[in-house]
Amino acid sequence: MKIVVLGAGAVGLTVAAKLSSVVDVHAVARKRHADAVRERGFLMTGIWGEGAYRFSCSEDLPRAWQDADYYIIAAKSTDTEAVCRQFAGAIRGREVVSLQNGIGNEEIISRFTDRVIGAMIITGFEWRGDASVHVSVETSPMKIGRFPSGMDDAVGHLADLIREAGIRAEATDGIKADLWAKTLYNCALNPLGAITNVPYGALADPHAWAIVTAIVQEAYRVMEAEGITLPRETPEAYLEYLRTTQLPATAAHHSSMLQDLTAGRKTEIDFMNGAVAALARNHGIDAPYNTCIAELIRFRERL
Repeated sequence: MKIVVLGAGAVGLTVAAKLSSVVDVHAVARKRHADAVRERGFLMTGIWGEGAYRFSCSEDLPRAWQDADYYIIAAKSTDTEAVCRQFAGAIRGREVVSLQNGIGNEEIISRFTDRVIGAMIITGFEWRGDASVHVSVETSPMKIGRFPSGMDDAVGHLADLIREAGIRAEATDGIKADLWAKTLYNCALNPLGAITNVPYGALADPHAWAIVTAIVQEAYRVMEAEGITLPRETPEAYLEYLRTTQLPATAAHHSSMLQDLTAGRKTEIDFMNGAVAALARNHGIDAPYNTCIAELIRFRERL
């Protein structure tokens, strides 16, 4: 069994490290991370365990790995198209998993293969150096499912492998709803935490929470128009879950979008609030809060 992780950053390298204990893994990563993995291994700390993990890692995809059973794309959403084009020959007709943020990645991947698997993870990964990551928080198991819906042996086998590697995971026949559930969480907290430069727990303040509430309410109107139903069927039910369960679990976590802005990198806003705002326009729905927060992040990107 071979698994290749493409666009391996903090999430991809950490998942590759865990999977390396049960299957053969190759990660395609930036040169400095690939060099570090080869020289002293990938260093992990935090709630997923601690240690140095050694697995195949380079800047490219060696010929010997081009027959992988699964390809996991863990790149930033802004790079999905480029990654698919770069490795189009390898991924064509193969099982390709999107382990990414936001809405729209699976649709891009589906132009390159007809075997698309969606995966949702809400876990905190923090860089501590080259090929060194601290896993800080986890609010739920990873969800894995055939995109846009359904269940089959390939999905179930992958979920089994991930669990065997020590990562909590569940197979689902409704992955699209799970992807929206994570996007809802990211839309509510990620950009607002980035703009205000505070950990997620601070967003429980009534003034910040009023913005969070409006973002979520707009997103629910868009989901209704898209035919997406979440287990928490109303914005009020989700906001209560966010306030009492998800927010406390990630209270000390700083937005990944803040890290992108600080480093001068393009953010994933177009796959989060920007995507919600775009879908709202398509359906003739007003989404001023999602539109405003997306424009503010785009402004910050330009500075």
